[in-house]
Amino acid sequence: MSNNYSTEELVSYGIGRQMGQQLADNPFDGVSPAAVAQGLLDALNGVEMPYSNEQMQAAFGEINERMQAKEAEQSKTLAAAGEAFLAENAKKAGITVTASGLQYEVITQGSGAIPTKTSKVKTHYHGTLIDGTVFDSSVNRGQPIDFPVGGVIAGWTEALQLMPVGSKWRLYIPHNLAYGERGAGASIKPYSALIFDVELLDIVS
Repeated sequence: MSNNYSTEELVSYGIGRQMGQQLADNPFDGVSPAAVAQGLLDALNGVEMPYSNEQMQAAFGEINERMQAKEAEQSKTLAAAGEAFLAENAKKAGITVTASGLQYEVITQGSGAIPTKTSKVKTHYHGTLIDGTVFDSSVNRGQPIDFPVGGVIAGWTEALQLMPVGSKWRLYIPHNLAYGERGAGASIKPYSALIFDVELLDIVS
């Protein structure tokens, strides 16, 4: 696009860019940029739809089924990878496995009070996927966070009720004690096992 654009052209480009970004963020196999552009032009020019509503509904239905099938396969793969990782991890020295399947490793054992489910605590944490991808970290932000023990994922709730203040533990959390079949945001896919380094700094209330 030329730098000698009008205000109208700039806004028009921005609209097209936003639409393109939405497609890029939520892609489906076989998307045709040319067909997308043609649909946009036809709508703007008032061209009559060349396909019936039934044809369009059938096409969207088929693509939706394909995407759901693909997501299901990806979820199975992630679940299997997480289960395999945790099975091997459980064999390592220093790993404790609870009845729920939560695994933890004590890095530093504190000597303070232990929170209850109704406590509010201050923690520092660093969260990764099992491949090492960082998805959230109060450590990286340089700002600890306060939250209720009973208001977080089940793996955290269980671990915090075992940790004395001053402790730093590494938690290995199976998907059913994390975000399960929902996942969370773009980084945590459904059925993902998670790893957290958690430092319990204080019981706030």
